[in-house]
Amino acid sequence: MSFLERTQEYKGVLFHLRLLTLENAVIAFFYEGEMKLGTLAVSMPMSVEESVSRSSVLLGGRYMVASRILSERLSAHYRKMSLVSFHSTHPEAEALRIYTGILNDLIQSSN
Repeated sequence: MSFLERTQEYKGVLFHLRLLTLENAVIAFFYEGEMKLGTLAVSMPMSVEESVSRSSVLLGGRYMVASRILSERLSAHYRKMSLVSFHSTHPEAEALRIYTGILNDLIQSSN
């Protein structure tokens, strides 16, 4: 069991994604610089009948939207429950754009 990792530099800051795939779940850490725990969101994959995502923020008050979006994206792609930790010092929209790009790169390279 090992992490998949991607890094991108933006304005002198290193943005990281570390992803661990388990048999029944994926766990992802999105962070800048040193690895930190941030806002935690969990998501379950949607069934065919559902039109609303099942996700929730478990811990944290900042970046709630971004952490849920990334958790839902992972859950939909891997068809497993996902747990996302999101930590950033940048504005939420800017950080989400950068981390979404890193996640897209990781998904494309693993296919």
